Amino acid sequence: MLLVSNETVMPLHGAALKAELALSGRPVDSFVLPDGEAHKNWQSLQSLLEFWAEAGADRHSVVLAFGGGVVGDLAGCAAALFMRGLRFIQIPTTLLAQVDSSVGGKTGINLPQGKNLVGSFHQPIAVWADQGLLRTLPEREFSAGLAEVIKYGPIADSEFFSWLEGAMPALRQRDSETLALAVRRSCEIKAAVVGADEREGGVRAILNFGHTFGHALEAGLGYGRLLHGEAVALGMVMAAELSHRHLGTDPALVSRLQALLRVAGLPIRAPRMDPALFMQLMRGDKKSVSGMVRYVLIPAIGQAELVAAPDEMALACVAAHSE
Repeated sequence: MLLVSNETVMPLHGAALKAELALSGRPVDSFVLPDGEAHKNWQSLQSLLEFWAEAGADRHSVVLAFGGGVVGDLAGCAAALFMRGLRFIQIPTTLLAQVDSSVGGKTGINLPQGKNLVGSFHQPIAVWADQGLLRTLPEREFSAGLAEVIKYGPIADSEFFSWLEGAMPALRQRDSETLALAVRRSCEIKAAVVGADEREGGVRAILNFGHTFGHALEAGLGYGRLLHGEAVALGMVMAAELSHRHLGTDPALVSRLQALLRVAGLPIRAPRMDPALFMQLMRGDKKSVSGMVRYVLIPAIGQAELVAAPDEMALACVAAHSE
């Protein structure tokens, strides 16, 4: 077995996992990454692949991705590449990974030009989401995960969005019953969307609500300044604003979303970036076609569609929610 984790998760939970794995009687080769989005790159991917080659991994090896979204994305990408595909299991240790990145089979690494521009679709054979692992998650990381929970309401389930408005204080307290409901509903929505469009040829793109703006923020500000969930939170506010300006969506979406994100402990105003750089980075988004940026917009809460919008209007939405 090929265990991939990071230097934060392994000291906290590595011994317990290894004790469980020892019961199988199979040897475990562990690779520990530095923590953080900045390390989801070519260098880490190459080091991991070379480690497996030196360890004698073969097509019967099973990869265990034990960490948050960075670990899962990178380990899954390596699993897809090594010997043209190894089986892998996701063991997400962050809320963000449990409700989003561990489900759906997307793997990848970042380039300086943009986030997740290299990767493949490679489905895990199982996802083990243990909520007990979330007890040691720092508050900022937990709030970042809540952003990916929140996105499911506007794109697919207005009742879930309303439920989150009432349940958010309990979620911030990590109430086990409330958290279980939020994780389950998030995974149900994502699984339904992925099941209809595994390789993002159509409807799956709605899962990227807020991500076109958010990925540009992450890349433009430098990976690590904002957590992924924080960037998505800001991106959702900008996308909601664009929905109002471009589609005529009820402006209450913007105010309700901002209020919910604030209670979740997430930012609602972004650091300012050069508009030309922001636009350049958004044009590199995977949903763009021939340089035309397409955004996931919300015509009504619980519905989403992929829409092109004028650059000037998109940048005005960025400016309206930046400081």
